[in-house]
Amino acid sequence: MTEMKNIAVLGAGLMGHGIALTFARAGHQVKVYDAFPASLDALHDRVRDSLIALGAEKTEVADTIARVCPEPDLAECVREADFVFEAAPEKPELKRSLFADVEKHASINAVFASNTSVIPITSIMSGLNDRWRALGTHWWNPPHMIPLVEVIRTEWTAESTIASTVDLLASVGKTPVRVEKDVAGFIGNRLQHAMWREAINLVETGVCSAADVDTVVNTSFGRRLSVLGPMANADLVGTDLTLDIHENILADLDNRPAPSPLLGELVEAGKLGMKSGEGFQNWTPEQADEVRQRVAAHLRRLETILS
Repeated sequence: MTEMKNIAVLGAGLMGHGIALTFARAGHQVKVYDAFPASLDALHDRVRDSLIALGAEKTEVADTIARVCPEPDLAECVREADFVFEAAPEKPELKRSLFADVEKHASINAVFASNTSVIPITSIMSGLNDRWRALGTHWWNPPHMIPLVEVIRTEWTAESTIASTVDLLASVGKTPVRVEKDVAGFIGNRLQHAMWREAINLVETGVCSAADVDTVVNTSFGRRLSVLGPMANADLVGTDLTLDIHENILADLDNRPAPSPLLGELVEAGKLGMKSGEGFQNWTPEQADEVRQRVAAHLRRLETILS
């Protein structure tokens, strides 16, 4: 039986409540800190809504919520924690400041983990005194539905810190992957945004529409990505064929080091995507909500199929 741990989560928002839910659902005691009282007030409702969306039964919802304790005092939140998972906004200074305070009050054996999509973990943890116990854990959104958590090593992270974090994540049903070098974007976002860069370039240069880009991905290679990753696919078709394709196509792909001018123009014009009603495409509130519901339903079905 897995030893129950005391978990501290810093941040009660989209990512924080999902991380807290994941550990509490597995039986761990979780304290959640947030600097905004309104976020803590809404924490149990967010956890309840997410559990219901996952199809959890009433008794499981009640038991899980009972293990999640909103805590307005940072020192009290981390004092007895075995693991501290920070899920604050993507602002390096804020994250550094949080961990400086955490180190003053947490146990010397507590593991410190920063959740970030692209910020190098080294830049967040460099000011700590005990940097051996600090690492990154990149949870994907929504964290209670996406299996992957990237576990990022810094130059100071002890192997025992990596191992204990991987073991903990695996014990609550996650799929941890070790990132042995602290590079911007880690693994997943580097892969994802390499494709996004080319997708935007195809639209920018008039090759196709934004809708057609998504249609191509959704109805071709996207359908097999859950069971056939790019490296296995290269082996499946053969490294010789992969080499032939790369010799013909790589030189023609977008390789600009800066973001696409088209993307910059959209942002400057206030066309921010679904939240503003227009981005690469036009979106009504109903269309945007339908996409969100479709993604959530797909993730639930996929979890059932692959489990």
